[in-house]
Amino acid sequence: VQLQASGGGLVQAGGSLRLSCAASGRTFSVYATGWFRQAPGKEREIVAIISWSGDSTYYADSVKGRFTISRDNAKNTVYLQMNSLRPEDTAVYYCAAGIVSTLLLHTLRPDYWGQGTQVTVSS
Repeated sequence: VQLQASGGGLVQAGGSLRLSCAASGRTFSVYATGWFRQAPGKEREIVAIISWSGDSTYYADSVKGRFTISRDNAKNTVYLQMNSLRPEDTAVYYCAAGIVSTLLLHTLRPDYWGQGTQVTVSS
């Protein structure tokens, strides 16, 4: 599976962005997929994970109520809608995919990673 992330950019605090992760490969629909981010000088962290079916999701506490992850398996694409963006959301965002129990999405250890897309939120 190859993943291609897009949609990053520069936005003012309070604004919105939608990230897309386009996948190649017929088996993409069997993988849980997530968004991770890494800010300068910080460790990479989970942002949101969605199950292979789209029925289950996991969000980091810092983005709950502001970000929404979704997927369209017919289009082999996963999305991250980011609203009410804050300067602390500034990071490189990566999409990734792997196999994990639907009940344990937060434990996902991805087998596949896309390249990052930069999100910068100005105050």
